[in-house]
Amino acid sequence: MKPPDYLDLSGITEKDAQERSQNEGYNELPSSKQRSVIAITLEVFREPMFILLVTGGIIYFLLGEPQEALLLLSFVFVVMGITIYQERKTEHALEALKELSSPRALVIRCGIQKRIAGREIVREDIMILKEGDRVAADAIVLQETNLLIDESLLTGESVPVRKSAWNGVALTVAPGGDDLPFVYSGSLIIQGQGIAKVTATGTNTEIGKIGKTLESLKPEPTPLQQETGDLVKKIALIGFFLFLIIVFTYGLVRNDWLNGLLAGITLAMAILPEEFPVVLTIFLALGAWRMSRKNVLTRKITAIETLGSATVLCVDKTGTLTLNRMRIKKIFANNDFYDLEMKRNESLPEQFHELVEYSILASQKDPFDPMEKAIKKLGEYKLSNTPHIHYDWNLIHEYPLSKSLLAMSHVWQSPNGQDYIIASKGAPEAILDLCHLSPSQIDDLSKKISMLANEGLRVIAVAKASFRKEQLPSQQHAFNFLFLGLIGLEDPIRSSVPEALDECYRAGIRIIMITGDYPATAQNIARQIKLQQATEVITGHELTTMNDSELQNRIKSIGICARVVPEQKLRIVNALKANGEIVAMTGDGINDAPALKASNIGIAMGGRGTDVAREAASLVLLDDDFSSIVAAIRMGRRIFDNLQKAMAYIVSIHIPIAGMSLIPVLVNWPLVLLPVHIAFLQLIIDPTCSIVFEAEPEEKNIMDRPPRKQHEHLFNRNVLVISLLQGLSVLFIILTIFFFSLNSGRGASEARAMTFTTLIIANLGLILTNRSWLTTIPSSLASHNRALGWVLGGAVLFLALVLYVPFLRGLFRFKILHPNDLFICFSAGIISIIWFEFLKTIKNREKKTSLLL
Repeated sequence: MKPPDYLDLSGITEKDAQERSQNEGYNELPSSKQRSVIAITLEVFREPMFILLVTGGIIYFLLGEPQEALLLLSFVFVVMGITIYQERKTEHALEALKELSSPRALVIRCGIQKRIAGREIVREDIMILKEGDRVAADAIVLQETNLLIDESLLTGESVPVRKSAWNGVALTVAPGGDDLPFVYSGSLIIQGQGIAKVTATGTNTEIGKIGKTLESLKPEPTPLQQETGDLVKKIALIGFFLFLIIVFTYGLVRNDWLNGLLAGITLAMAILPEEFPVVLTIFLALGAWRMSRKNVLTRKITAIETLGSATVLCVDKTGTLTLNRMRIKKIFANNDFYDLEMKRNESLPEQFHELVEYSILASQKDPFDPMEKAIKKLGEYKLSNTPHIHYDWNLIHEYPLSKSLLAMSHVWQSPNGQDYIIASKGAPEAILDLCHLSPSQIDDLSKKISMLANEGLRVIAVAKASFRKEQLPSQQHAFNFLFLGLIGLEDPIRSSVPEALDECYRAGIRIIMITGDYPATAQNIARQIKLQQATEVITGHELTTMNDSELQNRIKSIGICARVVPEQKLRIVNALKANGEIVAMTGDGINDAPALKASNIGIAMGGRGTDVAREAASLVLLDDDFSSIVAAIRMGRRIFDNLQKAMAYIVSIHIPIAGMSLIPVLVNWPLVLLPVHIAFLQLIIDPTCSIVFEAEPEEKNIMDRPPRKQHEHLFNRNVLVISLLQGLSVLFIILTIFFFSLNSGRGASEARAMTFTTLIIANLGLILTNRSWLTTIPSSLASHNRALGWVLGGAVLFLALVLYVPFLRGLFRFKILHPNDLFICFSAGIISIIWFEFLKTIKNREKKTSLLL
């Protein structure tokens, strides 16, 4: 008999989907849009640096120097262009992340299952509904098994509603109420699974009709943003007072208030650390984008800051350390083992047929679970020509897994039979409990279970029962089950795991494997991946008998948590945090959400994870691979490292600029730096701190040092000392150059040209020496950074233009420099940073010596 049209589950074609998407729009609700170039430009107009540059240009006009004014204003547009480029780059990165982080949906198109972004769902798509997911669009249920939906987003009612399959009769019903065949966009699947056909998308859904809109949430400032913001306010306040001092000092001493205002603006531009918030935003946004290219999606930006501090990584075994591609290796029935791996090409002995038959009946017809896929594959391969495959049997009822009983049972009815056939599979202890075996039988089977577990196999048990009464019982325990046997499944480890694990240990990160399998199974896997502390195991049963203080003490030496249910993960996280650990925890199910939220870094699975887990997590693994977690930790450390270097460079370069803007006024020297010089320097500083340092590769020892302390400041003692010493050494050198130039009869213009040239060389030296705090400049030049070449080349070219093009030289108030002058400037610039290079060399020698000893 041909099924009705509404049960056609092959789905639409990709071509149809594309046409509908073009005609009806994406499946999304109105939301805040990406900022346009005009909006970004208007924001730049409000920046203090922009206001200072424009004010300086106006003062030049008032002083009767229109050429200087026009040059300064031209710099305004160049600086604006750089800022807009940086902002647009950040916007594109955030937009790419936004698309990645949109809810995912599992659909059937042309008979093939595929996971797509929720926004790509179209009308008449066939959606697969799974426990823990959010429904991506309004749809009508075609098939379901124990489907419970939370529709509180639409109805306000917190009690989930039961869904039933559509009978083909058209209905129009509002959300709410049991046994209806409709599911709605935004609602949450609490239990069961189903297949549904999309009826409405986007603004045509129920959530769209009642005016719900999605707005981009304004994230709270991260600790780094708060720290940086406080620092900017303090420096800006100091800069304002110094501005007033300079204006009044210049005006009173030299009786020239306009030039005094110009000197004050120069100092304000020199001190103003407007790069800090911009750099932080760019680093975090582009860092999240770079991590997404490593298959790690950042849902909470604070995770990037915390990654480098992680001390413990609690990781699920199945699908993260292993491939989650189950294959049946060994089975046990009628008191005999059978090795399928060794006898792959032999026919299956009759005594094992019933075990495989009922394991198939206890699974889904079209399974999603890798274990059930392996069972189905075995049946198709070994029982295809036997009467043990029942395509024509009807599934009457399903008893799902529960917290109290880790077993599921399917109730079947044959086409010609009056009896119900019940097939059950699940955790061995649950099946043994259902079968009401004697203590001696349980003891004997426990030994068989241990034998399979010791081989690293995941063990499930299978049982059968029959029933004649018309009304089925509410519990599985009401059936009289007969034990059929055991199935041992092998899940190969990911080839990248041992190396990634070793990298974690070198980085001072402890690994705890969490699994629902037996301790022996987990320890076998632990030996394969070379997990440390693999002999120290704690079970879920032991967890229930311990109080919190006992668990805190025991967890210090544990390497494996076995037979653990998801609800117990929260206790593990809390115990580790109570011991002062920074905890990263993986999870994929609804019940994992509390632990993911409680951990310092919650990591959800993108492939097999539920939407609930993803929403609770800070990071999402797009490929569910353990090595991606390690790559994320490495990336997190790199981002923080480079951010520190960029901030240190900003502080160090602002010290000589501010010093040369302040000291000449206080000691009554000719002005060295004018607004046009500061603007020129900004053309180097802005792209360097936000683009060059962001693109820097990681240090070689980045995973060979312990985790960063959780509350370590961006500007810690070492960073501040390095920044201050670098800045003061440059300031001392350029002050010396200016002093001796003036006192050697060169004149203010020539002294200014030599001082400015020395400052540019020193600036480039600061960039090169801060690229790495581990290796010297010649060594670091071997690492590729395309942006660095553009900055260095552009700086040298522009310096040559302002020194040797008469028009520009006049605007900058320079005199031409001769080769010997350039040699002095170049040598002085190098001398200003050479001490840091010597320091790195000495430290490297000390490390090599300690390794040899």
